[in-house]
Amino acid sequence: MKGRNFHHSAFTDLRHLVDLKTAPISVCIPTLDEEGSIGEIVSTIRKDLMEAIPLVDELLVIDSGSTDRTREAAIAAGAVVHLSADIAPGHGSHRGKGENLWKALFAAKGDLICYVDGDISNFHSGFVTGLLGPLLSHPGIQYVKAHYERPLANGGDFHRTGGGRVSEILVRPLLSLFYPELTAVFQPLSGEYAARRSLLERLSFPTGYGVEIAHLIDLLDMGAMDSIAQVDLDQRIHRNRGDLELGRMSFSILRTIFHRLERDGKMTIHQALEELHRSWTHDSGEAVEMVTRIAEPERPPVVSL
Repeated sequence: MKGRNFHHSAFTDLRHLVDLKTAPISVCIPTLDEEGSIGEIVSTIRKDLMEAIPLVDELLVIDSGSTDRTREAAIAAGAVVHLSADIAPGHGSHRGKGENLWKALFAAKGDLICYVDGDISNFHSGFVTGLLGPLLSHPGIQYVKAHYERPLANGGDFHRTGGGRVSEILVRPLLSLFYPELTAVFQPLSGEYAARRSLLERLSFPTGYGVEIAHLIDLLDMGAMDSIAQVDLDQRIHRNRGDLELGRMSFSILRTIFHRLERDGKMTIHQALEELHRSWTHDSGEAVEMVTRIAEPERPPVVSL
């Protein structure tokens, strides 16, 4: 991917980006209980990229059914908010990040789609312009992934590095073993990326946390690695997840990778993969098993429907 690495500061001339724009642009934010951060993200995009200058044409929040005031905060800040379950209801509904991203393709009108997560606490408009810049200025680029420093907050302590534990402990070793071409992607699980609709509609979307790694493996399978670019967004600060949540995320990602390893002839699976994630916690001195079903089916490419 040499020669297709950028820094978001290369795309600060917003009027030039608008001049390069030839098709509508949609920003889509998947959410679940992001009341504390979604308002600032939405208001920043609206103020900087829609009102000050007409770069972004549409700002959508696709919500999984938040139980806090995420949707109200997003509406108040100026987003168009959809419940994921209400989009394309004829295709049914699943709960999960990948589901929201897939459903966004039915709700959004843009030919360029920019996804950003809803839990970023240091958000600035460069998250969006940095991802859109390579698509607008380089016609051969189809898919742009973000990378950044990921600090780790532990109580009152703040460490410059240490985030991205699932990427470094689980995903990068697996890519090194089976898909070494993808090790050039600095942060394969980053939730900030932009792409041309024509490409996104050719990709499958696992409905859970496996969606980002699925895209990369499938782009490799399609022979599209030369169309991927990366953008340095400096730093991303968000709520750090506990070990139990990271374990469930890893379970979902492992299932996605294993299915592709079998598809690509790199592994033979002799029985259906388990859908139950099992863990243990201690309650009043007793060990208590925690069992969570994580099935997360895959949504097919939109062009196949």
